[in-house]
Amino acid sequence: MATSADIIKKVRELEIASKKITTQLFSGEYHSAFKGKGMRFREVREYYPGDDVRFIDWNVSARYAHPFTKVFEEERELNVILLVDISDSSLFGTTQKRKRDLITEIGAVLTFSAINNNDKVGVIFFSDKIEKFIPPKKGKNHALYIVREILTVTPKRSETNISEALHFFNRNCSQKSIAFIMSDFIDDNYEHRLRVLGQRHDVIGLKVYDKMDSQLPDMGMVKTEELETGKTIWLDSSNKMIRHNYHQNFMDQSIQCKTIFKKAGAELLHFRTDEDYVKILQKFFKKRKVNR
Repeated sequence: MATSADIIKKVRELEIASKKITTQLFSGEYHSAFKGKGMRFREVREYYPGDDVRFIDWNVSARYAHPFTKVFEEERELNVILLVDISDSSLFGTTQKRKRDLITEIGAVLTFSAINNNDKVGVIFFSDKIEKFIPPKKGKNHALYIVREILTVTPKRSETNISEALHFFNRNCSQKSIAFIMSDFIDDNYEHRLRVLGQRHDVIGLKVYDKMDSQLPDMGMVKTEELETGKTIWLDSSNKMIRHNYHQNFMDQSIQCKTIFKKAGAELLHFRTDEDYVKILQKFFKKRKVNR
């Protein structure tokens, strides 16, 4: 069991790593990737060639017999909500990281990216019920608190109910927000509530999976256990058809998940536990920046 000193050390390591990634690799791309709440009037200044004629202030221009234009600025402050799946399936992992470890690292990076951008950040931890809610706030201390909770929170339940997490978010976060849903999405019946959420918020799914979720290695007869239900089953992994069906089930579930997000007007990113998540995030931010 980790001691307080171990936890503090790990939080510090995640803080240093996250800030390095945020400042050196994203280089303002997070800022450009997400829209603020709108545009607000800042001032009136003289019109210069190339300014948008739609913003000419005709009253001021008539008063001074010279064209003046209105200047607007983006209201940057955003609400960022992390919906973090801490059900038992997140404890699975066959490489250097479990799904939960990867979720923790990505969560830390997104938290510090938001805080550095002067945004508010909050977290909804869920299994098949809401385990904990941290309302969105600003500041470094709040970010460190969030990272510590992501690192140490222990679920009281083992299964997953994404629909319940989406429903809770919709009821408790009225301000338009950026929602990052971090899960392996091994669940059903959340399509309707995701679609409702997508109409009000900017929703991005982060599907985290392990290599062995998709590929069953040839190891002969193996006993498998479903982490959330405890159900066990023996599989003959030397059977090519069983390995093929195993992979096909994963692909079918992934395609279904992708379709659900697309219909909801939301985006879905895939992260494998043995791959570089930073490159995936960086590519995503750059794409969002271009498409704005």
